[in-house]
Amino acid sequence: MIRKVFTLTILICSCFIGTMHAQKLKNFLENTETPFTWLGVDFTQARLLGDAAASDINRHFAGINDVIRNEPKKYDVKGAFHRSSVEFDLSETNARNAGINVDQMKSENSADYNRLKPEDITKLVKGYKFGDKKGIGVLFVMEAMSKTEKEAAMYVTVVDMDTRNVLMTERMTGKAQGFGFRNYWAYTVHKVLEHIDYKKLKEKYADAKDPVEEVPVAPKKDTKTAVAKEEKAKKTPKKKG
Repeated sequence: MIRKVFTLTILICSCFIGTMHAQKLKNFLENTETPFTWLGVDFTQARLLGDAAASDINRHFAGINDVIRNEPKKYDVKGAFHRSSVEFDLSETNARNAGINVDQMKSENSADYNRLKPEDITKLVKGYKFGDKKGIGVLFVMEAMSKTEKEAAMYVTVVDMDTRNVLMTERMTGKAQGFGFRNYWAYTVHKVLEHIDYKKLKEKYADAKDPVEEVPVAPKKDTKTAVAKEEKAKKTPKKKG
């Protein structure tokens, strides 16, 4: 009887935890009081199209993230996600961007403008080190910047920093404008933030289930072998004397 009660308790708790886990994205989108951390723009997967002459551009990645933080009226991260406040933490993203090989980033292949899939974003986020950061993070993963099209494509990504799970990722594009590498491509982020349709996101993900971490299953004991050994022990005669 005690075992049955214990098993039932475990099942109820598991269902309760599973329900809470499955509500993280829904709660974030519906409850505008839920805080979040802006993690910046990740350029590690990006391709730069039609700009073979570009040089010394690594320093501009941190500059783009800085301008987004320092010009909140133009780069309205809070407004895009219907919040009154937002925390900024660009440390991990800037560290990753600093190691980019710019020569490998350049491309003349137009197919590179649409080369990433949601699973690529999931893999990227799994490699992040959030340290003691908890809760919801929002990250833009730049896919490509096309000088020919004067446009950039990026994935707007909502992350559960506790588990490094991607709760939502949406591919969006923004037109480029301005002078200099930093301002030209930063403007694309401004346009994406401006065009985020929060109401549509809420409707689209109203019934979405958050990803569930796989729990490793302990190997079952070989009960047959154990029984066989026990039977053998019973049949083996004890030595006299």
